[in-house]
Amino acid sequence: MRLKYLPFMMSIILTSVLFGQKTPQKSTWTGQLKYTFVPSIKEQIKRGTFISPSTNKNSPYAKDKKIKGNKVIPGKGLPRQFDPLLNTQKRSLTKKIKSTKFTFESTNQTDSPSDPTGAIGRDYYITAWNTAFRIFNKDGTPASEAVSLGTLFPGDVNGDPIVLYDSEADRYIITEFENNPNGFHIAISQTNDPVNGGWHTYSAESFQTGTFPDYTKFSIWSDAYYVTANISKSDDSNNIRNGQVWALERDKMLNGDSSASIQSFTLTGMVTNGFYSPQVFNVIDDNLPSNGNATLVYLQDDAWEGIDVDHLKLWTINIDWDNPTNSTISAPIEIPTAPFTSVFDGGDFSNLSQPTGPDIDAMQGAIMNQAQFKKFSTYNSAIFNFVVNTNTTNELAGIRWYELRQNADGQPWFIHQEGTYTAPDNRHAFGASMGIDEKGNIAMAYSSVSTDESISLRYTGRFHDDPLNVMTGQEELIVLSTSDNPIYRYADYSHLTVDPSNNSDFWFVGEYFNNGNRSNMVSVFEISEPLNNDIGISRIEAPTGATSTNLEEVTILITNYGKNSQSNFTISYSINGGAKITETFNNTLLPNSSAVYTFATTFDMSVLNINYEIKTSTELVGDENSQNDSKIINITNSIKHCVPEAKFGCMEDGIKQIILGDINVDNGEDGCNSTGNILGYVDRTKYITDLNRTEKHILEVQHNWSESPSGQAISVWIDYNDNSYFDENENVIKGEMFSIANSLEKFEFSLPPNANLGKHKLRIKAIAEIGEGDIKDPCGDYGFGEVHDYLVNIIDEKTNNNIIIKNSDLKVLTLSNKKYTFLLKTGYTGILTFRVYDILGKTIVYNNISKSGSEYRYDLDMSYASTGTYVIKIGAKSNYKEYKIIIK
Repeated sequence: MRLKYLPFMMSIILTSVLFGQKTPQKSTWTGQLKYTFVPSIKEQIKRGTFISPSTNKNSPYAKDKKIKGNKVIPGKGLPRQFDPLLNTQKRSLTKKIKSTKFTFESTNQTDSPSDPTGAIGRDYYITAWNTAFRIFNKDGTPASEAVSLGTLFPGDVNGDPIVLYDSEADRYIITEFENNPNGFHIAISQTNDPVNGGWHTYSAESFQTGTFPDYTKFSIWSDAYYVTANISKSDDSNNIRNGQVWALERDKMLNGDSSASIQSFTLTGMVTNGFYSPQVFNVIDDNLPSNGNATLVYLQDDAWEGIDVDHLKLWTINIDWDNPTNSTISAPIEIPTAPFTSVFDGGDFSNLSQPTGPDIDAMQGAIMNQAQFKKFSTYNSAIFNFVVNTNTTNELAGIRWYELRQNADGQPWFIHQEGTYTAPDNRHAFGASMGIDEKGNIAMAYSSVSTDESISLRYTGRFHDDPLNVMTGQEELIVLSTSDNPIYRYADYSHLTVDPSNNSDFWFVGEYFNNGNRSNMVSVFEISEPLNNDIGISRIEAPTGATSTNLEEVTILITNYGKNSQSNFTISYSINGGAKITETFNNTLLPNSSAVYTFATTFDMSVLNINYEIKTSTELVGDENSQNDSKIINITNSIKHCVPEAKFGCMEDGIKQIILGDINVDNGEDGCNSTGNILGYVDRTKYITDLNRTEKHILEVQHNWSESPSGQAISVWIDYNDNSYFDENENVIKGEMFSIANSLEKFEFSLPPNANLGKHKLRIKAIAEIGEGDIKDPCGDYGFGEVHDYLVNIIDEKTNNNIIIKNSDLKVLTLSNKKYTFLLKTGYTGILTFRVYDILGKTIVYNNISKSGSEYRYDLDMSYASTGTYVIKIGAKSNYKEYKIIIK
């Protein structure tokens, strides 16, 4: 296996560069940015113009990924199964690195994905998510309230923000995209104080692309701010669009000059048939390169149509602001790489399994945020990464990472090192962000998940003098989710930056799930060896606020981050700054281990509608790192849905299995469940499905009473108005009786045509009516049975579209060399999916297709596919046309 790739690796070492088309291209157009001055946040609060965050459910970020993916050719490309760099990482010697200095949550809400971003400056840390941003002091305490992006930008709050810190100018930058009109916004702090200073905001409204600039990424360079977006070179009618990368006039924008301009460029020579995300190298500190020669990078996978061998493509942009006709973008330079596969599930966006819930998006086809640039005394370095499938037979996500170098500004780039990293314990590693400190140490923080463990945020790294091509730092945990992601969409990116005050602290923000809510965790760490004595609180496990009582227990997870074992140390907690409850941890905590501890002293949390601030701490004498000693959570014990209880039992009554849309939960042998100590009640709001309010729906339920359906009844409610009460008009199934046992039974229901769109709680109550309890009372206790809570997302899609797809005309043209053309004629006009499954049900091709003229068309290349039978489905989730082909 190693010999197979040796010539390939030698080509990287000896030459590393191939050239394609050599003609530079001019800027495609030049325009002027629209300038607006926005008063400071402090001033807006005074004036009453400050806007608090709110969820925009119509925002593009909240939608399914109805975008075209890259066109995958089944069976094409290398490697055939395992990533060739994987063994290098697995065989490498690893070393313990220091744990996080401290962590804090920047937001905790129910909407997902959040797309977290953040940048550390000399005085503040600003972090943002899809609707808002917040400013923090460097100790993690808030310097402002959460602020809607609408405070800075006009129009809807559309999302996909990116936060940057221009270290050379000592200014903070916040961005977002815009869809009315198509474009993007960028705000630059007037001073180095983003709370008390105003903002220079610029908008690219004369965007001239004719489409929405999805997945915008922003970079800092010496002579411009650069922007890339997921925009194809041509529209569905093959009209050429004006660019995929833009340069913004940095010097003028920093000074609030209303004449600041924008230039656009087209990426020649890039092969992509759908979603893609290249990035311009971003200067990570205040040491700017000389003007010009900004470099843009993207991956090219030989599993895609039109790519013969895996490689990186690099473009160089040179800007002339005085005479834009002199501005150019080079033809791409190709740098061969070790083989990789960036494709999951044939290009589908539902990929990585969790313990429960849907498979989540691996974020394939993107250079992850950000591609970082740093100057050293004898060379320049650029680091970046993207997700790869390290085992194409049994999918395992890993991170292909690179350090490119050039000997001086403007000189050719070459691969200094490349590696593939996977997480321990057969967990996926993906969604990474990288940084490099003043010594050349590299940090890489990422998300991880498996069928046994919920989403977590972690980091690794390498020291500057370590062996090349490997991450030598033993994985460190930032935070582990306490619940799973209820939808397949996961944060499109995370973000790691370097503290300009010391050029060694890395600040990272990523998405995880805390008691059912989507949360963003910020962590601060450095790549260095661990301390001798370092005990800290990893997280507060309880209370969660779900079942608040007058005898509430406090449970914490304590971790020994140091080299020495620790025992008999003091721990404490306090409520709302009150008297400190102090106890002693008497067991021994070994290095790099954790222990759960529940305080013997409880507290009263039964009063409604007040905030409880719970602060927990370790108090180890001689602790060398006090920054991770404490954790604080805030819980508001507000009015919530009632929680009924089974008084006698649920073992032989209630709900064994339910199926509703995407929700399919089987309780196992007896079906008895409980959340906390509440017998017969289970909170399953981590499961969610769409319900179209224009359609009838079928709920399939199997009850637990195996001997007979006699006396078993079911009711269902949906809290349309989210007032935490199940009203009479929210009762969609009213005490219907089961008629069969030992199998699923169907119950039909409809939604009101004016039902509120969005996410709502659905309650199912199934009890034995011969015992105590009222089947039509959503809150009443009962003798035997169960109550389940789920989430539903109410949408509005006309049902006649589904009928049109079912009755449409599908024509299949069989061409030479195992190639096929699929033509679907229908009155439907929306986006459809094209899927190919092998005989085992594995997705090997997935793409979204748009209508062209009177039909949908997909050209399928099966010339590399293995022999066998394949199933093709064209349509929507449950309404599609099906066709089978046999490859011999």
